[in-house]
Amino acid sequence: MKTPPKLPFFEFVALMATMMALAALSTDAMLPALRDIGDTLGVQTGNATQLVVSFLFLGMAAGQIAYGPVSDSFGRKPAIYVGYGLFIAGCLLSIFAPNFSVMLAGRLLQGVGIAGPRSVTLALVRDQYEGRAMARVMSFVMVVFILVPVIAPTFGQAILLIASWRAIFGALLGLALLSVLWFAVRHPETLPVQRRIPFSLQRIWKAIVEICTHRVAFGYTVSAGFVSGAFMGYLNSAQQIFQEQYGLGTQFPLYFAIVALALGGASFTNGRLVMRFGMRALSGWAVVGLVAFSLVFLGYAFLLGDDPSLPILMTYLMTSFFSVGILFGNLNTLAMEPLGHIAGVGAAVVGSLSTFISVPLGIWIGQGYNGTILPLVGGFAGLSVLSMGVMRWAEGRKVAQLGTSS
Repeated sequence: MKTPPKLPFFEFVALMATMMALAALSTDAMLPALRDIGDTLGVQTGNATQLVVSFLFLGMAAGQIAYGPVSDSFGRKPAIYVGYGLFIAGCLLSIFAPNFSVMLAGRLLQGVGIAGPRSVTLALVRDQYEGRAMARVMSFVMVVFILVPVIAPTFGQAILLIASWRAIFGALLGLALLSVLWFAVRHPETLPVQRRIPFSLQRIWKAIVEICTHRVAFGYTVSAGFVSGAFMGYLNSAQQIFQEQYGLGTQFPLYFAIVALALGGASFTNGRLVMRFGMRALSGWAVVGLVAFSLVFLGYAFLLGDDPSLPILMTYLMTSFFSVGILFGNLNTLAMEPLGHIAGVGAAVVGSLSTFISVPLGIWIGQGYNGTILPLVGGFAGLSVLSMGVMRWAEGRKVAQLGTSS
């Protein structure tokens, strides 16, 4: 059977980035609206509105585990269509939410839905690329994925100037419809019928056991969860830190965008350097830098006994998030590298497990917000140390000293 031709490289990267970026847009466009959502729906405490962010990720964690096996059995495209359908239903539920509980239910459904395109995208890439070529594709995809936060809060803030927060969900609904149409019309099915595996719970369980007992795959999955947990803690508390603690008001999207640029720049840099130095070496250098930045800044903030100046805080965030951007581009790829023979379920377990790890950690950091930056910086310091330790355990030696074979 003739294999359908690949999309042109840059169109493929653009489509994959768009599908993955919808999740980031669904998160970050909400940030300027959290206070308005809380006021409209009768939320009593400021930290509680963070759950609008956290429940999206909780839905992703629950949803991802299903899409990989489904995509291995029925094809990549049907699994993605199911995900888009659930996401659209969640958007509608949020648009018409009469209270906070219904809002959270809508966000959970959005998360379950967006997990489809987000997780199966990794399998689509793995079907067509491997090794450093896969890392290159994922790094360029992550450039767009990470750059979405540069515009997403501004996007949300602009909508709030002319409409209510419900219109943000309407915009997400429209973008979902456009992207799924692009995918349906242009992208071929990458899993031919002869390579599909009949759906079996026993097979799924065996695959999960294989992944969880594979030292490298499991180690890098857990490490990615720790790094993502720190990042999620930032997403949960960023609106309160910038808008309330530092009094930036409507300037919040600008400062959020500056931090996001550090992430995007790191992902682009990783895409340029990974073929030369390898994923393991870059990840090792990045995690050591993140540990050093966070421990030093935590000590400084604790001894200062007051809020650091905004320029100093931004310097810390940008240097740390540059390291996070390098890690984002490599940890999931390293976890997926041994899993080519079970790419669909592998992507599902890697994505689901890392998100299940990161969600409670991000909620813990966010709910610990007390009007200072100490919970956030302490979370970064602790989780980066744990991530470094797990990475070294996964390889059995110091990651930063590894060769450049991957």
